[in-house]
Amino acid sequence: MSVKGKKVLHMDRNSYYGGDSASITPLEDLYKRFSLPGSPPDSMGKGRDWNVDLIPKFLMANGQLVRMLLITQVTRYLDFKVIEGSFVYKKGSIYKVPSTETEALASSLMGIFEKRRFRKFLVFVANFDENDPKTMEGVDPKKTPMRDVYKKFDLGQDVVDFTGHALALYRTDDYLDQPCIDTINRIKLYSESLARYGKSPYLYPLYGLGELPQGFARLSAIYGGTYMLNKPIEEIIIENGKVVGVKSEGEIARCKQLICDPSYLMDKAKKVGQVIRVICIMSHPIKSTSDANSCQIIIPQNQVNRKHDIYVCMISYAHNVAAQGKYVAIVSTTVETNEPEKEIKPALDLLEPIEQKFVSISDMYDPTDMGTESQVFISRSYDATTHFETTCDDIKDIYRRMTGTDFDFAEMERKQNDIFGDAADQ
Repeated sequence: MSVKGKKVLHMDRNSYYGGDSASITPLEDLYKRFSLPGSPPDSMGKGRDWNVDLIPKFLMANGQLVRMLLITQVTRYLDFKVIEGSFVYKKGSIYKVPSTETEALASSLMGIFEKRRFRKFLVFVANFDENDPKTMEGVDPKKTPMRDVYKKFDLGQDVVDFTGHALALYRTDDYLDQPCIDTINRIKLYSESLARYGKSPYLYPLYGLGELPQGFARLSAIYGGTYMLNKPIEEIIIENGKVVGVKSEGEIARCKQLICDPSYLMDKAKKVGQVIRVICIMSHPIKSTSDANSCQIIIPQNQVNRKHDIYVCMISYAHNVAAQGKYVAIVSTTVETNEPEKEIKPALDLLEPIEQKFVSISDMYDPTDMGTESQVFISRSYDATTHFETTCDDIKDIYRRMTGTDFDFAEMERKQNDIFGDAADQ
């Protein structure tokens, strides 16, 4: 919005950047936040060595957020590391996710005949071009459901599980009856992201996800945006059904449009579920990951008789988020029962021994007011996924509702080049 020439004031009731998805430092603050008695033991090292994400997410190397970061040049303020591996859970064990033809043939996830069929499927996906009927092999991208594409290649249930959930990154099996083009594009995104760096398709910023909002705050400042932390929001003022300002500490900041998360306007949002997240501190990498310093593990819902997948994100001291020799694994899933902690037991079992756990259960909200009349634009709550693709979809949706036009990556790129080009000339 700053880049588009709008005057932007960002007010945050917290003393840190990132809201719900902040990185908490020092470690003592994490203990306080979760109301744990006492302070961290000496074995945890210095409190300042820790930057612990409250909501774990990785960036797809070829995904929408990385494109936004590159186009806006926020990457100047950030350093990234590639996540070392992506794994999938099958019958109590974890396996590396095969996403190339070579890996498919070498994978112990499948029998020899299944490997060949899966390899053919990957070749089909890689070559698929919705503008070239020759590449489609009789598949209609807008009409053929994904279930039929799997049948066409005679792929078994386990292969369908890891393809849909660990490659296409769906949270449930609802996608099976949808047109196949979205799934094909998701698998392509995974493969293209993997091709950029080789070990996995995921990136992670050094010092934690809290660096991302700080980077955007700096970018906004270049374009005249103002950030205010520690600013209590007393009232959002709406007159004749339309937002006119925000009251804080007795003063009113006038505005024509307002963006906020659901917690600021609960009467304009509805609860759509809950997410459980468990932050686990360990002194060891996860078993069967080749001692990786970082990884993602997806437990497809069918493997544990659930409706939603369980996710494990692990990072470590190698990313400047933990003391030397320490690892942070965060487990998350959509809550389905009255005993959320029991639901994630299969994931916690993979992490043992765990030194300290921090458990949170958060409500998820969707906006009920799309902002057409009120000009209030409310984001959706963070879901249980371990990547930013769904969050970027929400950002683009808000942008469309606010401006009446789609977010245009190419136009953004041109504007940035013009501005930074002019700056360089001067």
